[in-house]
Amino acid sequence: MHIFQKGFNFGQDGPGNRLVYHLQGCNMKCIWCSNPEGMSISGGKYFSVDALLDECKRSRLMFYKGGGVTFTGGEATLQAEELLDLLKKLKEAEIHTALETNGTSPRLMELLPFIDYLMMDFKHYDSDILKKYTGMGNEQTKRNYEKICGLNRQVHIRIPLINGINAQNPEAFAFAAYLAGYSNPNAVYEFLPYHEYGKEKWTQKYLVSDGFVTGETVALFKKTFEEHGLKIIAT
Repeated sequence: MHIFQKGFNFGQDGPGNRLVYHLQGCNMKCIWCSNPEGMSISGGKYFSVDALLDECKRSRLMFYKGGGVTFTGGEATLQAEELLDLLKKLKEAEIHTALETNGTSPRLMELLPFIDYLMMDFKHYDSDILKKYTGMGNEQTKRNYEKICGLNRQVHIRIPLINGINAQNPEAFAFAAYLAGYSNPNAVYEFLPYHEYGKEKWTQKYLVSDGFVTGETVALFKKTFEEHGLKIIAT
């Protein structure tokens, strides 16, 4: 597996203290991405599945407060074959697994039985607008979301809020109306206000200007989602 970054993090990439692997390559090119070095399919350092499994097993004492191993990116599902192999072996070793994904993989449902905690981005309800800013539409993400809700499966939906792209007043209702259309008592929703932590890592021109959102905007989204019966969390 090709990995461009790894390390421990608490509470931001799933429950508890976690060993987080950033897998190389992404099929989206989000103009606000905080890890642009992970976009290219080529690059990163290669590790065999067995080497990573051994590292995870040796890290057990660090998995406190319900922690474990998280795969993120880039987009981890681009390495689906190796990821599936490692997830199965981690489950056999009784190590808690988590995945952060943009939801675009048609193989997500195949991976799902071996994922204890799923975090999935839902960046825009409008496929054409999403494609304008990321290079991909949301059709497969919606299909995966609808299937997951149909199973009443745990899922943590994360919505980045970016001024001028998806955070205006009518957009709060449009997001909530779609997401609430699929009942799932085990789904939670989180808003991620725009930041520029990765801006200095861009080698190409950074295209977001005035992307920050106000506290009032976040409060509007929270109120709208709650009115639709959607459970809001913050990490």
